[in-house]
Amino acid sequence: MDLLCGTVRQTSFKKGKMSFNVIIRIAVWAVPVLFSIVLHEVSHGWMAYRLGDDTAKRMGRLTLNPLPHIDPLGTIILPAIMIIMGGPVFGWAKPVPFNPYNFDRNVNVRNGVMWVGLAGPASNLILAFISSFVLVAAQRFSPILPQVVYISIVELAKVLIIINLILASFNLIPIPPLDGSRILMRFLPARYEPYFLKLERYGFLLLIVLLATGSFSRIIWMPVEFLYNIFLLIPRILFNIL
Repeated sequence: MDLLCGTVRQTSFKKGKMSFNVIIRIAVWAVPVLFSIVLHEVSHGWMAYRLGDDTAKRMGRLTLNPLPHIDPLGTIILPAIMIIMGGPVFGWAKPVPFNPYNFDRNVNVRNGVMWVGLAGPASNLILAFISSFVLVAAQRFSPILPQVVYISIVELAKVLIIINLILASFNLIPIPPLDGSRILMRFLPARYEPYFLKLERYGFLLLIVLLATGSFSRIIWMPVEFLYNIFLLIPRILFNIL
């Protein structure tokens, strides 16, 4: 998957100073990363609202305006470090609050929590899928597009695909408080739920260990590469440019 290697992993430094390429990379990735993370969190709130809980709406969190969602560490500092170091780019925003006990009466609480958890990764997968169509369409009609327009569309689409596949794969890891834990908890016997929830206090530490040992990259790249190839294959078939 040369796209990942060429776009994410090639980072150079000169005598302790960031190279011009790194600065450009941050500029190119900053807006897509921020938008993708915010969309992820808003989707959680939107799903909760659809199920009857208006907590996020009352707190002004059902908005794509990034300011109410920014977490300095997870939304700015960590993604910037990952871009500079050439690692997988991921991050988080302030969690959008929801109260499952406000769900409509006909909504099973365990099911509702699962759907709220799924909404975030699903939004990232949808955005990645749409971006793959944009990328392939730009390649299909490249002869009639001005070069600067073509390059801009292709680079933005590539970044959006990579970021959103990483965010979806990362958040589906079943470690509390990631979204995958909410999905897994739906299928655990109810008697085990309190024990599973206790793991949340160690979840962040476990993620740090995965990052430090390099296990995180090995876990993430496999589904990212698989989905990347599938997402591009479908529009390429439709646009007949295999």
